[in-house]
Amino acid sequence: MGTKVHVKREALSVGRVISIRGSVVDVWFDQGVPAINSVIRTGSNKEIIIEVLTQLDDNRVRGIALTPTQGLSRGMTAETSGKQLSVPVGPEIMGRMFDVFGNTIDHGPLLPKNKLRNIHQPPPSLEKRSTKSEIFETGIKAIDVLVPLEHGGNAGLFGGAGVGKTVLLTEMIHNMVGYHQGASIFCGIGERSREGHELYHDMKNADVLKNMVMVFGQMNEPPGARFRVGHAALTMAEYFRDDEHRDVLLLIDNIFRFIQAGMEVSGLMGQMPSRLGYQPTLGTELSMLEERIANTKSGAITSIQAVYVPADDLTDPSAVHTFSHLSASIVLSRKRASEGLYPAIDILQSTSKMATPGIIGERHYSILNQIRETLAQYEELKDIIAMLGLEQLSVADRNIVNRARRLERFFTQPFFTTEQFSGIKGKGVRLEDALTGCERILSDEFSDLPESAFYMIGNIEEAIAKGKNKQEGENGDQKESKEDVKEEDHAA
Repeated sequence: MGTKVHVKREALSVGRVISIRGSVVDVWFDQGVPAINSVIRTGSNKEIIIEVLTQLDDNRVRGIALTPTQGLSRGMTAETSGKQLSVPVGPEIMGRMFDVFGNTIDHGPLLPKNKLRNIHQPPPSLEKRSTKSEIFETGIKAIDVLVPLEHGGNAGLFGGAGVGKTVLLTEMIHNMVGYHQGASIFCGIGERSREGHELYHDMKNADVLKNMVMVFGQMNEPPGARFRVGHAALTMAEYFRDDEHRDVLLLIDNIFRFIQAGMEVSGLMGQMPSRLGYQPTLGTELSMLEERIANTKSGAITSIQAVYVPADDLTDPSAVHTFSHLSASIVLSRKRASEGLYPAIDILQSTSKMATPGIIGERHYSILNQIRETLAQYEELKDIIAMLGLEQLSVADRNIVNRARRLERFFTQPFFTTEQFSGIKGKGVRLEDALTGCERILSDEFSDLPESAFYMIGNIEEAIAKGKNKQEGENGDQKESKEDVKEEDHAA
């Protein structure tokens, strides 16, 4: 006779649905009322998932449905094991695409559900955090020199459609492995299905998918799912930071959609709105997400968040609360993109709290100020150049223009992830090499080189080699034309 195997079953509390208003569902339990954030399953096949948001009294709880509530009716049984929403963690999640429940949505093989972690985690305590302010090197000249990112900090990425946000994020994911041996996590909050589909294939074609995890709460999903997808992605990021002691790059697109989902949930729950219709708990909800992004002694989560600013109004509560969590703002400019100056970072609009002599050092700080000053003066001179031409400027002003135009072109860079489209080999540049290049341009060392020699290069040595090749080519052309003239004379 075979021995009996006793399978330990979860103790379930069973209740019934007593009220349904859109995504808001009230459930009655005779005993064992579930705790806040517990998951309740209901529906004919227990396919409808509800998260408890508040306990109304000793028997009633009110929750928000994370799945559509079609087919749900009053009196249906609902059951809960008291557990919270959890997602899979572990090395096997690399290269996969997930929804808010931790289910794979990339048509790949199913993952074993043995290593799950709750999505609601407290932020690291102050004693666990690292007190050192370090620079997060990206290998992208324009960011490392002009907008240094904080290791374990939050950076905001501002820009409209088609200015190169996705390409910049893709390149950072690629460089994350080369510079920090880290993991990357992309979190799409309220993304359109088309955007998610395109991004997945772009990442695959650029060969960076194997080093990243993608988590999506799509625009067509209920607000509850969009509201929790950020926490799900952060839980996966915390695993790589705390358990594997790796640096993590967390990309969130778009943080405004998280606030928007919270606003919908708050309205459905019947809370009184605050200014401009936002939820009264906006600051708390955003902080609960943002404070988990931190630099600890075991590793760091560095976050880059795409930020949509409603009607370009920087005094909007959503923008004000988001800005208070950011240590750097990268602004992308459509004008620079139209001029072919990629990455199209608006150098004068972008700022970083790291840009102080105590953190980046006196030399870097001095070079950064000189660059900003040169480019600001060039911006002022543009109107005069447009009206009167370059010849009407003084010699000093002409030098400023030459310096600024060379700097603008030096800050362009061929990316690894665009090699297949541009045919130009990608370049990663160390901060020290980028600073040396800027220093030499500012001291007018290359005034004899053509501007085009600085376009789409890595180190400054490439500009020298490119300039020499051009000059040799031009000299050769002149020689040939002189010989042609001599031959014509001789024939005559």
